[in-house]
Amino acid sequence: MTSRLAALKGKFTQIKSPRRDAVSDTASIEQTVKDIIANVRERGDAAVRDYSVAFDKADVSSFEVTEEEKRKAVAELDPQTREDTEFAIARVRAFAEAQLGTILPLEIDALPGLHLGHRVIPIEVVGCYVPGGRYPILSAPVMTIVPAKVAGCDQVIACLPPNAHPAMIAGCHLAGADRIFRVGGAQAIAAMANGTETIPAVDKIVGPGNAYVNEAKRQVFGQVGIDQLAGPSEIFVVADETGNAAMIATDLLAQAEHDVRTRVGLITTDRRLAEATLAEVERQLKDLPTADVAGAAWRDYGEITVCADEAAMIAYSDHIAAEHLEVHTRDARETATKLRNYGSLFIGELASVVYSDKCCGTNHTLPTMAAGRYTGGLWVGSYVKICTHQWLDERGVAAVAPPAARQSATEGMEGHRRAAALRLSPGQFAAAG
Repeated sequence: MTSRLAALKGKFTQIKSPRRDAVSDTASIEQTVKDIIANVRERGDAAVRDYSVAFDKADVSSFEVTEEEKRKAVAELDPQTREDTEFAIARVRAFAEAQLGTILPLEIDALPGLHLGHRVIPIEVVGCYVPGGRYPILSAPVMTIVPAKVAGCDQVIACLPPNAHPAMIAGCHLAGADRIFRVGGAQAIAAMANGTETIPAVDKIVGPGNAYVNEAKRQVFGQVGIDQLAGPSEIFVVADETGNAAMIATDLLAQAEHDVRTRVGLITTDRRLAEATLAEVERQLKDLPTADVAGAAWRDYGEITVCADEAAMIAYSDHIAAEHLEVHTRDARETATKLRNYGSLFIGELASVVYSDKCCGTNHTLPTMAAGRYTGGLWVGSYVKICTHQWLDERGVAAVAPPAARQSATEGMEGHRRAAALRLSPGQFAAAG
């Protein structure tokens, strides 16, 4: 038991516990991915083509989507689908622009003659992985590509599986991708990290994917930047006695239909709500068309926990650090101020996760597996670097050189001491020693 749970001993009871562990429930794929990365690094396009045939059953003659193919994909979009996609793009762009406006350059005079600052510099080349998966998630390219364009990245490329729905190509194009490639899986991550004859090497890779994509991102991290390591999707609801069991069950199952390994749960102070939600989930599964997926996720990873009081509910939620966290309490805004570990917060029963998943403006690429304890989700700030600078005149040198030289001498770093003292006047140089 972790120290967080140990502190809650006796303060919570689970009336439904997960049968499996979503974090450790994946067989080791490390070596397979390691071999894929090495092969792509060595053989480039030829290796990518072989893996596309082996994994995606697609013999792709040309990886890059042509301008004509992009126009065709957009033209073939259902008019309402295009309108809805452009609505989502506009909302995500507006929020990203507002966020970028809070990230400001800095210049200060820390001391007379000592000038410090930082610049906000867009990352030059970004690679956005767009998953294929069980459904064509039309919002996926919007969430990764639009903030990159708002941030001012020089080149934004997108990789998506060769058998992805054509609407996904349209989404990448409408979102602003400069180049689009029909490459999926770990081989896409390897190609973007190393570059091939066709696919350019990038500086950072963003976007969710399956376990192979996730492992590939882990292995190339350091060579390139990544946004995060994403596990199966998660949703939890914190609720008191005012919660609506039918609404909570609906939101849990909506997220559960993503994948059979989705982690879903309710944390509540009210046993009657817990029991009603348990019954409501089972009732709704009977006529849910995606019950084969959502039901499996609920059966294996679903959780309902009853806490002794609000403090225990908040503490248990912070222990879970859910990717999506809904707040269904009498005063949801007040409850929200007490929560600190989550990917994104949905305050009040009107704020369903689905709105953020699709189009309201906040990003749906969020931390899972309790990573919400130390990071937030993808945002426009993920595409810029905050790089510091400094410049000094003689007054600044006079202030910082003597302590820098003395500290260097104390540490036995004579080269450092000389570099610090060199910029002082000759008399000060000797004194600084």
